[in-house]
Amino acid sequence: MSTQDYLEKDYYKTLGVAKNDDAKTIKKAYRKLAQELHPDKNPGNAAAESRFKDVSEAYDVLSDPGKRKEYDEARELFGSGGFRRAPNGGGATTFDMSDLFGPGSNLGDMFSDLFGGAAGRPNAGPQPMRGSDVAAELRLDFVEAAHGTTLPLQLSGPAACKTCGGSGAAPGSSAHTCPVCGGAGSVLRNQGGFALREPCRECRGSGQIPDQVCPECRGSGTTNQTRTITVRVPSGIRDGAKLRIAGKGNAGSLGGPPGDLFVTIRVAAHPLFGRSGDDLTLTVPITFPEAALGTTLRVPTLDGAVSLKIAPGTPSGRTLRVRGRGVTTSKKTGDLLVTVEVAVPAKLTGEARDALEKYQAAAPDDPRPTITAALDALNSPNRGGDHG
Repeated sequence: MSTQDYLEKDYYKTLGVAKNDDAKTIKKAYRKLAQELHPDKNPGNAAAESRFKDVSEAYDVLSDPGKRKEYDEARELFGSGGFRRAPNGGGATTFDMSDLFGPGSNLGDMFSDLFGGAAGRPNAGPQPMRGSDVAAELRLDFVEAAHGTTLPLQLSGPAACKTCGGSGAAPGSSAHTCPVCGGAGSVLRNQGGFALREPCRECRGSGQIPDQVCPECRGSGTTNQTRTITVRVPSGIRDGAKLRIAGKGNAGSLGGPPGDLFVTIRVAAHPLFGRSGDDLTLTVPITFPEAALGTTLRVPTLDGAVSLKIAPGTPSGRTLRVRGRGVTTSKKTGDLLVTVEVAVPAKLTGEARDALEKYQAAAPDDPRPTITAALDALNSPNRGGDHG
């Protein structure tokens, strides 16, 4: 997460919580919003999908005590300008550096993110910088998402040059101290009455200039490379879920740690099964005789087939539950929900028509007694006199 995101996005407002709310309240708010906005409940709704991503991003920061502290410090500092009135009550404004780099503050790293060097620490030399996070997308079929899988993911991006090892100097050559920054890797720039440090353009923040530039990376120390990451996908993962793989983002600079890899999961639809939470859904057509007389059906699951008993007189649209045949997650295993629908043939043979007409004549019960009674009342000869 970049510092600019921290300054521009109000994660508390996104989740609808107060800044002083505890972790339990934040988790509860996130779960409620995630259920309402989940892509499974809002198919084709781009606005809901975008909001779902914003909510997930906000929770990723506010649920982590370290990230939350860093986020709060950044917004408090930059939201108020990072300044305070002089204690003598005069009009002068002073900048209190202890607010930035006091005990427990993470803002030294934040300033490095903003200005590419050590803020307020002249001649500190080039500082290691964490690599940027990488976002990727992984597409799974329905069964892979339900059972879990391990898949290779190819990523292309900047990485340390293999020819020079990231130094920017041609193999066998050396480097000399940058004459512009004196080896600090950053220079001071005046801005509105105070000075900010920014990366030295001459040495690109390294503090050193190679005597002979690496022919592969042309002195940058990085080249675009393709690498393969193995991604373990847990069983029961849902469409739109994000996996965080620590340390698999872009490489850091000057010995800094790498960033993280964030993988968004996309799950393809299944030709037979749907999903409701951890339950699988399945619609099975049955004939009228099967519904009226009862039968036993063989229905598919993700792990084979099961027998399903249809009781005599089962109405069309009834849902039957097969326990333990749904999606397995880290918390539980769902069920298979089978909805039976009576199939009406589009065409009948002469023999089938004769059989149905005989059944209709022999049928003992009126399937619409309430409607029949209402029609009889409308056709009653006394109806007009009752209201005359």
